[in-house]
Amino acid sequence: MNPYILATLLFGLGLGTTITFASSHWLLAWMGLEMNTLAIIPLMAQNHHPRAVEATTKYFLTQATAAAMLLFASTTNAWLTGQWNIEQMTHPVPTTMIILALALKVGLAPVHAWLPEVLQGLDLTTGLILSTWQKLAPFALILQIHPTNPTILIALGIASTLVGGWGGLNQTQLRKILAYSSIAHLGWMILILQFSPSLTLLTLMTYFVMTFSTFLVFKLNKATNINTLATSWAKTPALTALAPLVLLSLGGLPPLTGFMPKWLILQELSKQDLAPVATLAALSALLSLYFYLRLTYAMTLTMSPNSLTGTAAWRLPSLQSTLPVATSLVATLALLPLTPAVTAILTL
Repeated sequence: MNPYILATLLFGLGLGTTITFASSHWLLAWMGLEMNTLAIIPLMAQNHHPRAVEATTKYFLTQATAAAMLLFASTTNAWLTGQWNIEQMTHPVPTTMIILALALKVGLAPVHAWLPEVLQGLDLTTGLILSTWQKLAPFALILQIHPTNPTILIALGIASTLVGGWGGLNQTQLRKILAYSSIAHLGWMILILQFSPSLTLLTLMTYFVMTFSTFLVFKLNKATNINTLATSWAKTPALTALAPLVLLSLGGLPPLTGFMPKWLILQELSKQDLAPVATLAALSALLSLYFYLRLTYAMTLTMSPNSLTGTAAWRLPSLQSTLPVATSLVATLALLPLTPAVTAILTL
């Protein structure tokens, strides 16, 4: 892609998110989300591969549906209450519709079906943008709405953690596994949203760091399925030794960074007398942990060609810079000791 066009599209992506961040009016927020969608579509279809075009079309249709729903709900809210302000949502009907529209935007269960399909059709770089940056603007809006019916957020959260766990169990494609991982993590964020918004933000940031390092590791290995991952030890042994730790951090195992948000969320849910919800969430995390362990097993405990019928790739030196991977790996693996500091900041 022409660097000028790429720069323009990335600027549009940043501007759309910034407009949504800065807006207090529903129309302006909607406009920011639309700019965001329109800017990423050429990035998604740049390979001109039939799968990429199909994924782009699916993404466009779901995002257009969510945007139309959002516009309809905000207009209904203005008609019922005379308010266009995002923080002045008082009527339950438009509030619920807006939460569902934003759930469709980010890919929360039960409106998640587009996310694995879309992510599977994209290259790893665009997939990374879709899994991280594209979640920011809708989340900024979800954080500003105070739902009149708190049960809907708990229902969305539990459904997402369960679907994210079950869905990834029988997958062999890494991008689909990362999509289900994304759904499960979003479920954890939505679950705690109404009790501790700052904890949601912390979970979102740790998810971004972990997903960033996972995508970069897969990109360095040029891996898109489990078979390719199983033969990566011959090409990049040091990275293959660290990658399982990144995956286990995504699964939320101590003493890695990914354990911190899950620990704090379960603690907060218990404080709110929601022990059954906390138990369900913890059990669904075990489902996610199972498919991360599958990837870990394929990378470390199997030796090609005895195990998986994968073709060993050419051992060409990678042109990708290793500094971003190194930085994000440190953040993914070693931030758990900062938990006391984080809890002190959250209670301020």
